[in-house]
Amino acid sequence: MSSTPKIHRYMDLTTLARRLRSDVNDLHCVLLYAYNRTGKTRLSMEFKDQGKRKGRGTPDTLYFNAYTEDLFVWHNDLDGDTDRHLTINENSSFCKGLTELALDEAIAGYLSRYADFDFDINYGKWVVTFRKGDNERIKISRGEEKIFIWCIFMAICERVIDGHPSYQWVKHLYIDDPISSLDDNNAIAIACDLAVLLRKAAARRGADGERDPLRTIFSSHHALFFNVICNELGRTRDDQEKVNIKRYFLHRPDSEGAFTLRATGDTPYFQHVAILAELRKCLQVGTLYTYHFNALRSILEKTASFLGHQDLRVCLAGLQDEALYHRALNLLSHGKYAINEPVEMVDDNKELFRRILDDVLDRFQFALPELVSEATPQRANS
Repeated sequence: MSSTPKIHRYMDLTTLARRLRSDVNDLHCVLLYAYNRTGKTRLSMEFKDQGKRKGRGTPDTLYFNAYTEDLFVWHNDLDGDTDRHLTINENSSFCKGLTELALDEAIAGYLSRYADFDFDINYGKWVVTFRKGDNERIKISRGEEKIFIWCIFMAICERVIDGHPSYQWVKHLYIDDPISSLDDNNAIAIACDLAVLLRKAAARRGADGERDPLRTIFSSHHALFFNVICNELGRTRDDQEKVNIKRYFLHRPDSEGAFTLRATGDTPYFQHVAILAELRKCLQVGTLYTYHFNALRSILEKTASFLGHQDLRVCLAGLQDEALYHRALNLLSHGKYAINEPVEMVDDNKELFRRILDDVLDRFQFALPELVSEATPQRANS
């Protein structure tokens, strides 16, 4: 029986990013699962900045995160309501090679897999317009916008792997949460396509024919998306090269800024039980908020799905207060609870939450991890 993986603790993003750089230099891909508000976006920027400092101003990381999405801004033509388009920030290094790459066909190839609208890019004005059938200059949804931007990134990555001169500086890819606002069907499709791309990146060879892998950091809070990526990269067919990966659960156990990394190579669904451990911890210290009912319901839905059922009620069947628990999870987990402005549960709901969680844990006997290690925290050198 294998020993419990050690938890490494880091007091700041600087030392954490250094750890990831060290890891990925010996691997093809490092996969991070982390909750929202852990600091994933800031970590991706620190990773990027370290490469730029090391290169004395020359970057080494092509990244996709919330900042990438902010390079595209809507002009909605509030006066005429006809000239609707997406404006591209032409000053970003992300976009500098677009005019040389002739990416429209590659972007359209990806986009056709996930959406049913078309686009036109005016590189002279750096604007994108969208059309669907006979309707010109349409406004697309936020989810469709994110898919479109993601397709641009995927198309650029293809050119990076091919060794295009505009992106010779890229040594690492850092991809953070590319699928927010997407439904599960698109999430699975994008995860499968991304896995294919990361395989190509890992198998890349230079102009001399020698191995020259493009190394990747990937982070997500989306459990389904993360697990599809893990499974797709973890299995290797006869005609494929093995992708060397390492999986981590990235956690921030308190508000003091410390981060913990726990390797989860043998437990790809570790993040599910980690969420349960987090809920138990919140219960123990009394910091229960309304959105915690949403988290508990989500875990029970995933447990039911794993058992082959569509209804979470299978997780409650036979419990003494089954009907009460089911009604509470339905009523108390569908509110618009903002995580950025959390509302504490009232005492009666705290007690009900405790009973549901205790009974579920007693029934399924999940092996809940300790989320905090006694390891000596690592700090950046001053």
